[in-house]
Amino acid sequence: MSSRFDSVPNRRTIIDRRAIAETLSRIEQGETSAMRQAATAVLKDALAAGRTEIERRLIDHPSRGIVMGSAGAFLIDQILRLLWDFTVERLYPRNNRTASERMTLIAVGGYGRGEMAPHSDIDIGFLTPWKVAPWNEQVVESMLYSLWDMQLKVGHSTRSLDDMVRQAKSDITIRTALLEARYVWGDTDVYDEAARRFKLEVQDGTARTFIAEKLAERDARHKKMGDSRYVVEPNVKEGKGGLRDLHTLFWIGKYAYDVREPAELVEAGLLTSLEYRQFRRAENFLMAVRCHLHVIAGRAEDRLTFDLQREIAERMNYADRPGKSKVERFMHFYFLQAKKVGDLTGLFLAHLDEKFAARGRRVGLPAIRRSPKKLKGFVLDRGRLALPSDTFFQEDPSRLIQIFQLADLHGLEIHPLAMRAANRDAKLVDECRDDPAANKLFLDVLTSPRDPAMVLRWMNEAGVFGRFVPDFGRVVAQMQFDMYHHFTVDEHTIRAIDLLSRIEKQELAEDHPVATEIFDNVVARRALYVAVLLHDIAKGRGGDHSVLGAEVAERLCPRLGMTAAETETVAWLVRHHLLMSATAFKRDLSDFKTILDFAETVQSPQRLMMLLILTVVDIRAVGPGVWNGWKRQLLTTLYESAEEVLRLGHKQKGRSERIAAKQAALAELLGWDADRMRALVDRLPESYWIAETEDVLERNARQIESAGQTGLSVEAQVYPDRAATLVTVYAADHPGLFYRIAGAIHLAGGNIIDARIHTTRDGMALDNFLVQDAFGQPYDDPNHIERLKTGIADALANRAKLTERLHTKPLLHPRADAFTIESNVLIDNKASNRFTVIEVNARDRAALLYRLAKALFQAKVTIHSAHVATYGERAVDTFYVTDLIGDKIVSTTRLRTLERRLLEAATGDQEDASAV
Repeated sequence: MSSRFDSVPNRRTIIDRRAIAETLSRIEQGETSAMRQAATAVLKDALAAGRTEIERRLIDHPSRGIVMGSAGAFLIDQILRLLWDFTVERLYPRNNRTASERMTLIAVGGYGRGEMAPHSDIDIGFLTPWKVAPWNEQVVESMLYSLWDMQLKVGHSTRSLDDMVRQAKSDITIRTALLEARYVWGDTDVYDEAARRFKLEVQDGTARTFIAEKLAERDARHKKMGDSRYVVEPNVKEGKGGLRDLHTLFWIGKYAYDVREPAELVEAGLLTSLEYRQFRRAENFLMAVRCHLHVIAGRAEDRLTFDLQREIAERMNYADRPGKSKVERFMHFYFLQAKKVGDLTGLFLAHLDEKFAARGRRVGLPAIRRSPKKLKGFVLDRGRLALPSDTFFQEDPSRLIQIFQLADLHGLEIHPLAMRAANRDAKLVDECRDDPAANKLFLDVLTSPRDPAMVLRWMNEAGVFGRFVPDFGRVVAQMQFDMYHHFTVDEHTIRAIDLLSRIEKQELAEDHPVATEIFDNVVARRALYVAVLLHDIAKGRGGDHSVLGAEVAERLCPRLGMTAAETETVAWLVRHHLLMSATAFKRDLSDFKTILDFAETVQSPQRLMMLLILTVVDIRAVGPGVWNGWKRQLLTTLYESAEEVLRLGHKQKGRSERIAAKQAALAELLGWDADRMRALVDRLPESYWIAETEDVLERNARQIESAGQTGLSVEAQVYPDRAATLVTVYAADHPGLFYRIAGAIHLAGGNIIDARIHTTRDGMALDNFLVQDAFGQPYDDPNHIERLKTGIADALANRAKLTERLHTKPLLHPRADAFTIESNVLIDNKASNRFTVIEVNARDRAALLYRLAKALFQAKVTIHSAHVATYGERAVDTFYVTDLIGDKIVSTTRLRTLERRLLEAATGDQEDASAV
């Protein structure tokens, strides 16, 4: 037995080749197809039994990924050998095979490496000395049919040795697969000749080209997979920091140094013994995760989605801890392994660079032309910052910070061998953590006008960042188990710092015009950068991370050399870093008390500017697709309104003056005379003029006039400034109007993000909805818009059975079932002078807004505005309501009844299946 499978214990309990061979030998001689089917049935049963045994072992030993992968490859080896013997001895026997009829069976790719997850493809090759003979074709065809009948997914090729060499030279994918070719069964002389020719005619002298192509291939794969090893639903095989990155390292080592096993990478000097152990630990863990993924899914599945993360955490025996659930602990360890894969990649490339790029351009790395002086004892090694001796950090631990400051200052890369030494000596940072000079260097890096995020990421990868700022070390590789956050906490933080730097350099002026414009007016620039660093630093501690983070800021800022005023500013920003987004997205900004309450908390124009910028980078750094024009508009409106209050005081510009100014501007836009304008003004309440912007006022006015006496008008048009579609319904006001419109919009595939509900003085409803599609984009297809308008008209005319149809409509995010969201209803009578404000937190589910609005209708409550925010699987819907006569709801009994109804609607405990 090959030593490759020596690590697999009790192999005979997986498959007993001798016993199965005896069973196959008892198949009676007869028609070829009948014999093949009989043999296939025997082997299929053996395969199923073997897989069952491997799955049982995986349950008993859930972390032994490498052993389980080897067991899978061993099982397939035995199946193929039995099938080969039966095919060439019983189905197509040849007593005197010619030289051209010789053939060998090889395993290639992952199977050739001896790693097989339960449902991995089986990559095999049939090699012949010369052109494929008819007998060879018969054998290959018969074996493939049998493998397909066993429900195996087979990647296969049949080549002569000349074909093999020619194709391997021209195709990097074929060359890589053949690099890991392993003898399975057949003619050993043919296999030996193939191996010899591959080495001499394909491999020799082409290492540099192979390395460059594999690195380019790796970069393209990373870009496709999100270009971060910290995405919260990673691809275990293809993602950055996944198994394929480890495979790439081994392929390059095997190709360039002719190593046969990963352990030989140490002998080749590519890895130290410690790094090899880290390599194997990461490979073992990632392979175990992949095996669990395949078993749970019942197919080849490599994406670690939220719904699978929880089950794998349980299978791998992770347990809950205070402040961190079992799934968060499991994913934390996953990201630590992915990070280690990235560290090993950098070191590996350094060694390749030394061997293959001693002259000329470095392998896979940009050329450096700078040659700075004053390197504080550090040296340059072909353009990279390097150490003059291996003990350089040990002699002065503050150099562990200084190397990164110099890299930033001079725009230099750090030599991977220096990174290796930094990783090894990172614990020495403890000795200089309180050194004012070291803290100044760190602050220089963090607040650099150049590219602070890149250098901070290097510092994080070296393990220095988390040692120097231990609170940051606690969130390294810390995931947030929800569908809103796309990255781990440390990656999110570094991305936010990168966005802050880019806004300061005016690189994002088009996306963030206000933040860009005000940045130069921020006095406490250092405080802003430190606040971005610390805003999420207390995540995962089991309490309010804003409050706990402010406490961290109060301890850390003085150590960094910040003044008392800067420390107070940082602590305030961290404590309130969610205030602006919560106010903008969950509250009615046309209600002046909202602005006053917000301004009272902020108190200072400087704080307001910093809070806006912090809010922008925090949202943008969450992940792709989270930021949009609607959020930009809401934050801008809140900023400008609060800035006016802080600058002038809330009485400087009275309500009546603001309304008069809007009415005058509207008259000019419409070109109406005084009588027409007075007729419109007399019909609409004061609150309408405050709530709506001038462009919406114009659209509404034209719609009201064109509707005339018809009593119903539905208009929908793309509203680019808000990244949404504005849907306006003008109809006779009656109870339940809002929930019917909400249901119709959802049925048409729309998602309401904001709603303003107005009633004219003559009894008409004028309701404005902002609607997006499922991807957060404007609802802009003409056919969809027409269907939307028709659906609303049908709903208001009682032609649509809304509840029945909505009950069968699927949720946009079916993976939300992986999360436990406790529904919560918060009722606030202090947030507004005129309205009772109700906030509902619940799992995002089909037609949630419709169900909540219907519950409010059944409770005899009038909705005046609704504001919808979603955070992944969590929905936060806020309603400004009164009773039927327009007063706040103050009765304790009625408020309790209202809370109960809304909780039932949010959780779906009382589904109303009747037609509407």
